Amino acid sequence: MVNFGIIFRVLGSLLVLEGIFMATCLPVSYYYDGYGFLPLLVSALFTFILGVITQIATRKVDKSLGKREGYIIVSLVWVIFSLFGALPFVVSGAIPSFTDAYFETMSGFTTTGASILNDIEAMPKGLLFWRSMTQWLGGMGIIVLSIAILPILGIGGMQLFAAEVPGPTPDKLHPRIKETAKRLWIIYLLFTIAETILLMFGGMGLFDAVNHSFTTMATGGYSTKQASIAAWDSTYIHYVITVFMFIAGTNFTLSYFAMHFKFAKVWQNEEFRYYLGFVVSFSILIAIVLSLFHDQSFDIAFRDSLFQVVSIMTTTGFVTADYLSWLPFVGVVMFMLMFFGGSAGSTGGGMKIVRVVMLLKNSVLELRRLVHPNAIIPVRLNKRAVPPTIVTNVLAFVVFYMLITTFSTIIMSMMGYELDTSVGAVAATLGNIGPGIGKVGPMDNFAHIPTFGKWFLSFLMLLGRLELFTVLILFSPSFWRK
Repeated sequence: MVNFGIIFRVLGSLLVLEGIFMATCLPVSYYYDGYGFLPLLVSALFTFILGVITQIATRKVDKSLGKREGYIIVSLVWVIFSLFGALPFVVSGAIPSFTDAYFETMSGFTTTGASILNDIEAMPKGLLFWRSMTQWLGGMGIIVLSIAILPILGIGGMQLFAAEVPGPTPDKLHPRIKETAKRLWIIYLLFTIAETILLMFGGMGLFDAVNHSFTTMATGGYSTKQASIAAWDSTYIHYVITVFMFIAGTNFTLSYFAMHFKFAKVWQNEEFRYYLGFVVSFSILIAIVLSLFHDQSFDIAFRDSLFQVVSIMTTTGFVTADYLSWLPFVGVVMFMLMFFGGSAGSTGGGMKIVRVVMLLKNSVLELRRLVHPNAIIPVRLNKRAVPPTIVTNVLAFVVFYMLITTFSTIIMSMMGYELDTSVGAVAATLGNIGPGIGKVGPMDNFAHIPTFGKWFLSFLMLLGRLELFTVLILFSPSFWRK
Protein backbone atom coordinates (compact mmCIF):
# COMPACT_ATOMS: atom_id res chain seq x y z
CA MET A 1 0.00 0.00 0.00
CA VAL A 2 1.09 3.53 -0.71
CA ASN A 3 1.73 5.51 2.47
CA PHE A 4 -0.36 8.61 1.68
CA GLY A 5 0.15 9.95 5.20
CA ILE A 6 3.87 10.53 4.69
CA ILE A 7 3.18 11.99 1.23
CA PHE A 8 0.93 14.67 2.71
CA ARG A 9 3.40 15.29 5.55
CA VAL A 10 6.29 15.89 3.16
CA LEU A 11 4.16 18.10 0.91
CA GLY A 12 3.09 20.06 3.99
CA SER A 13 6.71 20.68 5.00
CA LEU A 14 7.51 21.78 1.43
CA LEU A 15 4.57 24.20 1.44
CA VAL A 16 5.98 25.75 4.62
CA LEU A 17 9.26 26.24 2.74
CA GLU A 18 7.47 27.77 -0.23
CA GLY A 19 5.64 30.20 2.04
CA ILE A 20 8.95 31.25 3.64
CA PHE A 21 10.65 31.82 0.30
CA MET A 22 7.63 33.74 -0.96
CA ALA A 23 7.88 35.96 2.13
CA THR A 24 11.52 36.81 1.28
CA CYS A 25 10.14 38.77 -1.70
CA LEU A 26 8.25 41.15 0.62
CA PRO A 27 11.21 43.47 1.41
CA VAL A 28 11.95 43.74 -2.33
CA SER A 29 8.34 44.61 -3.06
CA TYR A 30 8.19 47.17 -0.25
CA TYR A 31 11.47 48.84 -1.24
CA TYR A 32 10.82 49.23 -4.95
CA ASP A 33 7.12 49.93 -5.45
CA GLY A 34 4.89 48.16 -2.94
CA TYR A 35 2.31 47.23 -5.57
CA GLY A 36 2.75 43.50 -5.08
CA PHE A 37 3.33 43.61 -1.31
CA LEU A 38 -0.18 42.69 -0.10
CA PRO A 39 -0.75 39.89 -2.67
CA LEU A 40 2.64 38.40 -1.78
CA LEU A 41 1.91 38.66 1.95
CA VAL A 42 -1.52 37.04 1.65
CA SER A 43 -0.21 34.29 -0.61
CA ALA A 44 2.81 33.59 1.62
CA LEU A 45 0.69 33.41 4.78
CA PHE A 46 -1.94 31.19 3.16
CA THR A 47 0.71 28.80 1.81
CA PHE A 48 2.66 28.73 5.09
CA ILE A 49 -0.40 28.21 7.32
CA LEU A 50 -1.82 25.46 5.11
CA GLY A 51 1.57 23.73 5.22
CA VAL A 52 1.68 23.94 9.02
CA ILE A 53 -1.89 22.60 9.34
CA THR A 54 -1.00 19.68 7.06
CA GLN A 55 2.07 18.89 9.16
CA ILE A 56 0.08 18.99 12.40
CA ALA A 57 -2.62 16.75 10.92
CA THR A 58 -0.05 14.16 9.83
CA ARG A 59 2.28 14.26 12.84
CA LYS A 60 1.41 10.67 13.88
CA VAL A 61 1.67 9.01 10.46
CA ASP A 62 4.06 6.20 9.63
CA LYS A 63 7.38 7.88 8.71
CA SER A 64 8.54 5.12 6.34
CA LEU A 65 9.26 6.42 2.84
CA GLY A 66 9.65 4.00 -0.05
CA LYS A 67 10.35 4.37 -3.74
CA ARG A 68 6.70 4.68 -4.68
CA GLU A 69 6.12 7.46 -2.18
CA GLY A 70 9.28 9.16 -3.48
CA TYR A 71 8.08 9.17 -7.08
CA ILE A 72 4.62 10.43 -6.10
CA ILE A 73 6.02 13.24 -3.93
CA VAL A 74 8.50 14.41 -6.55
CA SER A 75 5.85 14.51 -9.27
CA LEU A 76 3.25 16.17 -7.06
CA VAL A 77 5.52 18.80 -5.54
CA TRP A 78 5.99 20.63 -8.87
CA VAL A 79 2.22 20.64 -9.42
CA ILE A 80 1.45 21.81 -5.87
CA PHE A 81 4.24 24.40 -5.81
CA SER A 82 3.03 25.82 -9.11
CA LEU A 83 -0.58 26.00 -7.86
CA PHE A 84 0.39 28.00 -4.78
CA GLY A 85 3.21 29.85 -6.51
CA ALA A 86 0.70 31.26 -8.99
CA LEU A 87 -1.34 32.91 -6.21
CA PRO A 88 0.61 36.23 -6.04
CA PHE A 89 0.10 36.79 -9.78
CA VAL A 90 -3.64 36.03 -9.62
CA VAL A 91 -4.36 37.89 -6.36
CA SER A 92 -2.51 41.00 -7.57
CA GLY A 93 -4.24 40.94 -10.95
CA ALA A 94 -0.86 41.10 -12.70
CA ILE A 95 -1.86 37.86 -14.45
CA PRO A 96 -5.66 37.70 -14.08
CA SER A 97 -6.08 34.29 -15.76
CA PHE A 98 -5.26 31.39 -13.45
CA THR A 99 -4.30 29.29 -16.48
CA ASP A 100 -1.75 31.92 -17.52
CA ALA A 101 -0.47 32.32 -13.96
CA TYR A 102 -0.09 28.55 -13.54
CA PHE A 103 1.69 28.25 -16.90
CA GLU A 104 4.09 31.05 -15.94
CA THR A 105 4.78 29.50 -12.53
CA MET A 106 5.18 25.94 -13.79
CA SER A 107 7.52 27.36 -16.42
CA GLY A 108 9.43 28.97 -13.55
CA PHE A 109 9.74 25.99 -11.22
CA THR A 110 10.64 23.64 -14.08
CA THR A 111 13.19 26.26 -15.29
CA THR A 112 11.60 26.26 -18.74
CA GLY A 113 11.36 30.02 -19.21
CA ALA A 114 8.40 29.94 -21.61
CA SER A 115 6.41 33.08 -20.82
CA ILE A 116 2.98 34.54 -21.53
CA LEU A 117 3.94 38.09 -20.47
CA ASN A 118 3.76 40.79 -23.14
CA ASP A 119 5.03 43.66 -20.97
CA ILE A 120 7.48 42.35 -18.39
CA GLU A 121 8.68 45.81 -17.37
CA ALA A 122 5.14 46.71 -16.23
CA MET A 123 5.14 43.90 -13.63
CA PRO A 124 5.63 44.94 -9.98
CA LYS A 125 9.22 44.39 -8.85
CA GLY A 126 8.24 42.07 -5.99
CA LEU A 127 6.37 39.78 -8.36
CA LEU A 128 9.25 39.80 -10.84
CA PHE A 129 11.57 38.80 -8.00
CA TRP A 130 9.25 35.92 -7.03
CA ARG A 131 9.07 34.91 -10.71
CA SER A 132 12.87 34.69 -10.85
CA MET A 133 13.04 32.91 -7.50
CA THR A 134 10.73 30.14 -8.75
CA GLN A 135 13.42 29.32 -11.31
CA TRP A 136 16.25 29.56 -8.80
CA LEU A 137 14.47 27.14 -6.45
CA GLY A 138 13.53 24.80 -9.27
CA GLY A 139 17.03 24.87 -10.74
CA MET A 140 18.80 22.86 -8.07
CA GLY A 141 15.55 21.14 -7.23
CA ILE A 142 13.08 21.74 -4.46
CA ILE A 143 13.57 18.16 -3.36
CA VAL A 144 17.37 18.47 -3.19
CA LEU A 145 16.82 21.48 -0.93
CA SER A 146 14.31 19.67 1.23
CA ILE A 147 16.35 16.50 1.86
CA ALA A 148 18.68 18.61 3.97
CA ILE A 149 15.65 19.44 6.16
CA LEU A 150 13.53 16.27 6.04
CA PRO A 151 15.83 14.32 8.43
CA ILE A 152 14.77 16.80 11.13
CA LEU A 153 11.26 15.38 10.69
CA GLY A 154 12.59 11.84 10.93
CA ILE A 155 12.18 11.27 7.19
CA GLY A 156 14.96 9.85 5.00
CA GLY A 157 15.75 11.62 1.76
CA MET A 158 17.49 9.04 -0.45
CA GLN A 159 14.31 7.98 -2.25
CA LEU A 160 13.44 11.60 -3.01
CA PHE A 161 16.95 12.32 -4.28
CA ALA A 162 16.87 9.27 -6.57
CA ALA A 163 13.57 10.40 -8.09
CA GLU A 164 14.49 14.08 -8.32
CA VAL A 165 17.93 13.53 -9.88
CA PRO A 166 17.36 10.77 -12.43
CA GLY A 167 19.88 9.93 -15.15
CA PRO A 168 22.50 7.39 -16.19
CA THR A 169 25.42 8.73 -14.12
CA PRO A 170 24.36 9.80 -10.62
CA ASP A 171 27.13 11.32 -8.52
CA LYS A 172 27.31 12.02 -4.82
CA LEU A 173 29.85 14.33 -3.24
CA HIS A 174 29.44 12.71 0.17
CA PRO A 175 28.27 9.28 1.39
CA ARG A 176 25.44 10.98 3.28
CA ILE A 177 22.74 12.29 0.98
CA LYS A 178 22.00 15.23 3.28
CA GLU A 179 25.62 16.43 3.02
CA THR A 180 25.52 16.04 -0.77
CA ALA A 181 22.46 18.28 -0.95
CA LYS A 182 24.10 20.90 1.27
CA ARG A 183 27.28 21.00 -0.81
CA LEU A 184 25.34 21.26 -4.06
CA TRP A 185 23.36 24.19 -2.70
CA ILE A 186 26.47 25.93 -1.36
CA ILE A 187 28.12 25.71 -4.81
CA TYR A 188 24.88 26.93 -6.41
CA LEU A 189 24.66 29.89 -4.02
CA LEU A 190 28.33 30.86 -4.47
CA PHE A 191 28.01 30.91 -8.26
CA THR A 192 24.84 33.01 -7.96
CA ILE A 193 26.58 35.58 -5.76
CA ALA A 194 29.65 35.66 -8.03
CA GLU A 195 27.56 36.30 -11.14
CA THR A 196 25.58 39.04 -9.39
CA ILE A 197 28.79 40.89 -8.47
CA LEU A 198 30.27 40.53 -11.96
CA LEU A 199 27.07 41.77 -13.64
CA MET A 200 27.01 44.81 -11.36
CA PHE A 201 30.61 45.57 -12.37
CA GLY A 202 29.31 45.67 -15.94
CA GLY A 203 26.77 48.36 -15.14
CA MET A 204 23.70 46.23 -14.45
CA GLY A 205 21.67 47.39 -11.46
CA LEU A 206 21.40 45.28 -8.30
CA PHE A 207 17.79 44.19 -8.92
CA ASP A 208 18.44 43.11 -12.52
CA ALA A 209 21.77 41.48 -11.58
CA VAL A 210 20.23 39.35 -8.82
CA ASN A 211 17.28 38.32 -10.98
CA HIS A 212 19.44 37.34 -13.93
CA SER A 213 21.86 35.46 -11.67
CA PHE A 214 18.92 33.50 -10.26
CA THR A 215 17.69 32.55 -13.71
CA THR A 216 21.12 31.97 -15.26
CA MET A 217 22.29 29.47 -12.64
CA ALA A 218 18.90 27.74 -12.88
CA THR A 219 19.23 27.65 -16.69
CA GLY A 220 15.75 29.14 -16.61
CA GLY A 221 15.96 32.21 -18.80
CA TYR A 222 13.41 34.51 -17.18
CA SER A 223 14.49 38.13 -17.63
CA THR A 224 13.31 41.40 -16.14
CA LYS A 225 13.22 42.85 -19.67
CA GLN A 226 10.91 42.00 -22.56
CA ALA A 227 13.91 42.00 -24.90
CA SER A 228 15.79 39.57 -22.61
CA ILE A 229 19.59 40.08 -22.53
CA ALA A 230 19.40 42.03 -25.81
CA ALA A 231 18.23 44.95 -23.62
CA TRP A 232 21.90 45.39 -22.61
CA ASP A 233 24.18 46.26 -25.51
CA SER A 234 27.25 45.20 -23.56
CA THR A 235 29.83 42.70 -24.73
CA TYR A 236 30.99 42.28 -21.12
CA ILE A 237 27.50 41.41 -19.80
CA HIS A 238 26.86 39.02 -22.69
CA TYR A 239 30.11 37.13 -22.05
CA VAL A 240 29.60 37.01 -18.26
CA ILE A 241 26.16 35.46 -18.70
CA THR A 242 27.52 33.10 -21.36
CA VAL A 243 30.20 31.83 -18.96
CA PHE A 244 27.73 31.25 -16.14
CA MET A 245 25.22 29.57 -18.46
CA PHE A 246 28.00 27.20 -19.46
CA ILE A 247 28.87 26.56 -15.79
CA ALA A 248 25.20 25.94 -14.95
CA GLY A 249 25.02 23.41 -17.79
CA THR A 250 28.03 21.54 -16.39
CA ASN A 251 27.77 18.69 -13.90
CA PHE A 252 27.92 20.35 -10.47
CA THR A 253 30.18 17.58 -9.23
CA LEU A 254 32.80 18.85 -11.69
CA SER A 255 32.27 22.40 -10.44
CA TYR A 256 32.99 21.09 -6.94
CA PHE A 257 36.24 19.52 -8.18
CA ALA A 258 37.20 22.73 -10.02
CA MET A 259 36.63 24.80 -6.88
CA HIS A 260 39.09 22.49 -5.11
CA PHE A 261 41.62 22.88 -7.98
CA LYS A 262 41.18 19.30 -9.17
CA PHE A 263 41.14 20.34 -12.82
CA ALA A 264 42.50 16.99 -14.01
CA LYS A 265 39.33 15.30 -12.76
CA VAL A 266 37.24 17.81 -14.69
CA TRP A 267 39.10 17.21 -17.95
CA GLN A 268 39.02 13.43 -17.49
CA ASN A 269 35.23 13.54 -17.61
CA GLU A 270 34.27 12.48 -21.12
CA GLU A 271 30.84 14.09 -21.03
CA PHE A 272 32.43 17.46 -20.21
CA ARG A 273 34.85 17.17 -23.13
CA TYR A 274 31.99 16.43 -25.52
CA TYR A 275 29.94 19.28 -23.99
CA LEU A 276 32.79 21.74 -24.48
CA GLY A 277 33.49 20.38 -27.95
CA PHE A 278 29.88 20.74 -29.08
CA VAL A 279 29.69 24.32 -27.78
CA VAL A 280 32.95 25.43 -29.41
CA SER A 281 32.34 23.61 -32.72
CA PHE A 282 28.79 24.81 -33.31
CA SER A 283 29.61 28.36 -32.16
CA ILE A 284 32.53 28.66 -34.59
CA LEU A 285 30.53 27.05 -37.42
CA ILE A 286 27.62 29.48 -37.01
CA ALA A 287 29.99 32.45 -36.56
CA ILE A 288 31.74 31.61 -39.84
CA VAL A 289 28.41 31.26 -41.66
CA LEU A 290 27.15 34.58 -40.26
CA SER A 291 30.36 36.43 -41.10
CA LEU A 292 30.39 35.04 -44.66
CA PHE A 293 26.72 35.17 -45.61
CA HIS A 294 25.06 37.54 -43.13
CA ASP A 295 27.40 40.52 -43.40
CA GLN A 296 28.60 40.49 -39.78
CA SER A 297 32.11 41.03 -38.44
CA PHE A 298 33.52 37.80 -37.03
CA ASP A 299 33.84 39.09 -33.43
CA ILE A 300 30.15 40.11 -33.29
CA ALA A 301 29.09 36.95 -35.11
CA PHE A 302 31.08 34.78 -32.68
CA ARG A 303 29.71 36.59 -29.61
CA ASP A 304 26.11 36.21 -30.82
CA SER A 305 26.52 32.61 -31.97
CA LEU A 306 28.33 31.56 -28.77
CA PHE A 307 25.64 33.14 -26.60
CA GLN A 308 22.78 31.53 -28.52
CA VAL A 309 24.45 28.10 -28.75
CA VAL A 310 25.21 28.00 -25.01
CA SER A 311 21.74 29.35 -24.17
CA ILE A 312 19.94 26.72 -26.25
CA MET A 313 22.22 23.79 -25.36
CA THR A 314 21.99 24.47 -21.64
CA THR A 315 18.23 25.08 -22.07
CA THR A 316 18.55 28.54 -20.46
CA GLY A 317 16.65 30.39 -23.18
CA PHE A 318 18.16 33.88 -22.89
CA VAL A 319 18.51 35.68 -26.22
CA THR A 320 20.65 38.52 -27.53
CA ALA A 321 19.55 38.11 -31.14
CA ASP A 322 16.74 36.57 -33.18
CA TYR A 323 18.36 33.38 -34.46
CA LEU A 324 15.30 32.72 -36.66
CA SER A 325 16.15 35.87 -38.65
CA TRP A 326 19.54 34.43 -39.51
CA LEU A 327 20.07 31.97 -42.35
CA PRO A 328 17.74 28.91 -42.50
CA PHE A 329 20.81 26.73 -41.89
CA VAL A 330 21.34 28.39 -38.51
CA GLY A 331 17.69 27.86 -37.57
CA VAL A 332 18.01 24.15 -38.34
CA VAL A 333 21.18 23.86 -36.23
CA MET A 334 19.54 25.71 -33.33
CA PHE A 335 16.51 23.41 -33.49
CA MET A 336 18.81 20.37 -33.42
CA LEU A 337 20.64 21.75 -30.37
CA MET A 338 17.31 21.93 -28.49
CA PHE A 339 17.52 18.16 -28.10
CA PHE A 340 21.06 18.08 -26.68
CA GLY A 341 20.53 19.60 -23.24
CA GLY A 342 23.12 20.22 -20.54
CA SER A 343 25.28 17.73 -18.67
CA ALA A 344 23.90 15.13 -16.30
CA GLY A 345 23.98 16.55 -12.78
CA SER A 346 23.45 20.13 -14.02
CA THR A 347 20.42 22.37 -13.83
CA GLY A 348 19.97 22.06 -17.61
CA GLY A 349 17.10 20.20 -19.25
CA GLY A 350 16.87 18.34 -22.54
CA MET A 351 18.06 14.79 -23.19
CA LYS A 352 21.47 15.52 -21.57
CA ILE A 353 24.85 15.33 -23.30
CA VAL A 354 25.76 12.00 -21.68
CA ARG A 355 22.75 10.32 -23.33
CA VAL A 356 23.61 11.86 -26.71
CA VAL A 357 27.20 10.60 -26.36
CA MET A 358 26.12 7.10 -25.32
CA LEU A 359 23.59 6.97 -28.17
CA LEU A 360 26.26 7.96 -30.72
CA LYS A 361 28.79 5.50 -29.30
CA ASN A 362 26.31 2.62 -29.26
CA SER A 363 25.25 3.38 -32.84
CA VAL A 364 28.87 3.28 -34.06
CA LEU A 365 29.55 0.10 -32.11
CA GLU A 366 26.54 -1.58 -33.74
CA LEU A 367 28.43 -1.40 -37.04
CA ARG A 368 31.41 -3.20 -35.46
CA ARG A 369 29.10 -5.78 -33.90
CA LEU A 370 27.67 -6.56 -37.35
CA VAL A 371 31.18 -7.29 -38.60
CA HIS A 372 32.11 -9.24 -35.44
CA PRO A 373 28.80 -10.78 -34.27
CA ASN A 374 30.42 -12.99 -31.61
CA ALA A 375 32.51 -10.22 -30.06
CA ILE A 376 31.48 -8.52 -26.82
CA ILE A 377 31.99 -4.82 -27.49
CA PRO A 378 30.66 -2.70 -24.61
CA VAL A 379 29.93 1.02 -24.69
CA ARG A 380 32.62 2.79 -22.70
CA LEU A 381 32.32 6.08 -20.86
CA ASN A 382 35.26 7.58 -18.99
CA LYS A 383 37.24 4.44 -19.96
CA ARG A 384 34.80 2.19 -18.11
CA ALA A 385 32.30 -0.23 -19.59
CA VAL A 386 28.71 0.96 -19.23
CA PRO A 387 26.36 -1.77 -17.93
CA PRO A 388 23.92 -2.98 -20.63
CA THR A 389 20.97 -2.03 -18.40
CA ILE A 390 22.03 1.62 -18.50
CA VAL A 391 22.49 1.53 -22.28
CA THR A 392 19.01 0.04 -22.58
CA ASN A 393 17.64 2.75 -20.29
CA VAL A 394 19.23 5.44 -22.47
CA LEU A 395 17.82 3.93 -25.65
CA ALA A 396 14.37 3.66 -24.06
CA PHE A 397 14.58 7.27 -22.88
CA VAL A 398 15.47 8.54 -26.37
CA VAL A 399 12.65 6.49 -27.95
CA PHE A 400 10.13 7.80 -25.40
CA TYR A 401 11.42 11.35 -25.89
CA MET A 402 10.98 11.20 -29.66
CA LEU A 403 7.57 9.49 -29.45
CA ILE A 404 6.30 12.08 -26.97
CA THR A 405 7.68 14.87 -29.17
CA THR A 406 5.94 13.41 -32.23
CA PHE A 407 2.53 12.82 -30.64
CA SER A 408 2.63 16.15 -28.78
CA THR A 409 3.40 17.94 -32.06
CA ILE A 410 0.32 16.28 -33.59
CA ILE A 411 -1.80 17.47 -30.64
CA MET A 412 -0.52 21.04 -31.01
CA SER A 413 -1.16 20.97 -34.77
CA MET A 414 -4.78 19.93 -34.05
CA MET A 415 -5.18 23.36 -32.43
CA GLY A 416 -4.51 24.97 -35.79
CA TYR A 417 -0.80 25.71 -35.50
CA GLU A 418 1.62 25.17 -38.37
CA LEU A 419 4.30 22.48 -38.10
CA ASP A 420 7.14 24.79 -37.10
CA THR A 421 5.15 26.37 -34.26
CA SER A 422 3.76 23.00 -33.10
CA VAL A 423 7.11 21.22 -32.95
CA GLY A 424 8.79 24.38 -31.64
CA ALA A 425 6.37 24.68 -28.71
CA VAL A 426 6.81 20.98 -27.85
CA ALA A 427 10.61 21.03 -28.11
CA ALA A 428 10.79 24.24 -26.05
CA THR A 429 8.62 22.93 -23.20
CA LEU A 430 9.60 19.24 -23.11
CA GLY A 431 13.25 20.28 -23.23
CA ASN A 432 12.68 23.07 -20.64
CA ILE A 433 14.25 25.56 -23.05
CA GLY A 434 11.80 28.48 -23.29
CA PRO A 435 11.97 29.95 -26.77
CA GLY A 436 11.30 27.62 -29.69
CA ILE A 437 10.71 28.20 -33.37
CA GLY A 438 7.77 29.49 -35.39
CA LYS A 439 5.31 31.64 -33.47
CA VAL A 440 6.97 30.72 -30.15
CA GLY A 441 10.43 31.83 -31.27
CA PRO A 442 12.88 34.08 -29.42
CA MET A 443 11.01 37.28 -30.31
CA ASP A 444 7.57 35.84 -29.45
CA ASN A 445 5.99 34.12 -26.46
CA PHE A 446 3.24 31.65 -25.50
CA ALA A 447 0.44 34.14 -24.77
CA HIS A 448 -1.49 33.17 -27.91
CA ILE A 449 -1.61 29.46 -27.03
CA PRO A 450 -5.21 28.43 -26.14
CA THR A 451 -6.16 27.30 -22.63
CA PHE A 452 -5.94 23.56 -23.33
CA GLY A 453 -2.59 24.08 -25.05
CA LYS A 454 -1.15 25.87 -22.02
CA TRP A 455 -2.20 23.08 -19.65
CA PHE A 456 -0.86 20.47 -22.05
CA LEU A 457 2.47 22.28 -22.44
CA SER A 458 2.64 22.68 -18.64
CA PHE A 459 2.43 18.89 -18.40
CA LEU A 460 5.26 18.58 -20.93
CA MET A 461 7.37 20.95 -18.80
CA LEU A 462 6.86 18.61 -15.82
CA LEU A 463 7.69 15.56 -17.94
CA GLY A 464 10.89 17.17 -19.19
CA ARG A 465 12.01 18.49 -15.80
CA LEU A 466 11.71 15.04 -14.21
CA GLU A 467 13.18 13.28 -17.26
CA LEU A 468 10.04 11.39 -18.35
CA PHE A 469 10.22 8.18 -16.33
CA THR A 470 9.58 9.75 -12.92
CA VAL A 471 6.18 10.95 -14.15
CA LEU A 472 5.35 8.21 -16.68
CA ILE A 473 5.83 5.49 -14.07
CA LEU A 474 2.80 6.88 -12.21
CA PHE A 475 0.64 5.89 -15.21
CA SER A 476 1.82 2.27 -15.06
CA PRO A 477 -0.72 -0.14 -13.46
CA SER A 478 2.14 -2.17 -11.97
CA PHE A 479 3.24 0.89 -9.97
CA TRP A 480 0.02 0.81 -7.94
CA ARG A 481 -0.10 -2.93 -7.34
CA LYS A 482 0.87 -4.29 -3.92
